[in-house]
Amino acid sequence: MTVSGLGLGCAQLGNLYTSIGEADAAATVAAAWDCGIRYFDTAPHYGLGLSERRLGDALRALPREAYTVSTKVGRLLVPDPNGAHRRDPEGFDVVADHRRVWDFTADGVRRSLDASLARLGLDRIDIVLIHDPEDHQEPALAQAYPALHELRAQGVVGAIGVGSKHWRVLHRFVAETDVDAVMVAGRYTLLEQPALDVLLPECVRRDVSVFNVGVFNSGLLAVPRPHPGLPYEYGDVPPAVLDRARAIAGVCARHGTTLPAAALAFAAAHPAVAAVVVGAHAPEQVRRNAALATAEPPAADFWSELVAEGLLRPDAPLPTPVGAA
Repeated sequence: MTVSGLGLGCAQLGNLYTSIGEADAAATVAAAWDCGIRYFDTAPHYGLGLSERRLGDALRALPREAYTVSTKVGRLLVPDPNGAHRRDPEGFDVVADHRRVWDFTADGVRRSLDASLARLGLDRIDIVLIHDPEDHQEPALAQAYPALHELRAQGVVGAIGVGSKHWRVLHRFVAETDVDAVMVAGRYTLLEQPALDVLLPECVRRDVSVFNVGVFNSGLLAVPRPHPGLPYEYGDVPPAVLDRARAIAGVCARHGTTLPAAALAFAAAHPAVAAVVVGAHAPEQVRRNAALATAEPPAADFWSELVAEGLLRPDAPLPTPVGAA
């Protein structure tokens, strides 16, 4: 399993929060490709299949062996004629003509993969992740994981893993199964690092790759000056969290860097992290993130001040300057 250090998260291709046009979706993927991004993550959940369809369309003319795609299982999309006149209630600006049904059975996994392959227009999926199993851990462990394990052994899929914002759930899968990867959502960021104590060391010990996503904490760290109204955990940012983000941004300003730049640099620094996956609504966002991800990280005194101010854990791995041994 090979992924680029920066991946494109494709929830926005499914009209997360706001609608984007077909041309903008295609241009966003094209910009990612031009920036050297070769890892693309999607899911049936994202826009009720719209993200997978748009990603597949955008990748169709590109050499299949040159990129890696991950998608997810756990939610089946079932037609819902009664939803044709309303919007999706789960944050995507799409018509709710399908509904999501939790299904972690072996049959559900295979049906989900078949549908994803059809929407993507691909003959194989490189990485398959069990999606948000926190409220369904037993069937996910007893049924979904063995099904994926068998499909991996048969060569039908490449790598398998789990994605969640709950680090304890991810740790359970790492400890109890033979997954190749976990997708950690918002639990190892410049703002908060709960995955550092147990999950990430276990991933290093068991050689499990970590895809670090949600590294801007839903958007709060994506701007140089955080302000009320920005999302956090897909909702409104609490005042105490906003104050902390603003304090980190102040240290960034004093050291000649920005909050998004520092957030990306930090998110990639842990040795377990194989890729940082960031979404984008438009090509210019992709280009900005790619430029920040490849830039020289902030100097040592920046990180030292964060630690001294109680804004960063002192045991967190820090970025290595470009060219350093």
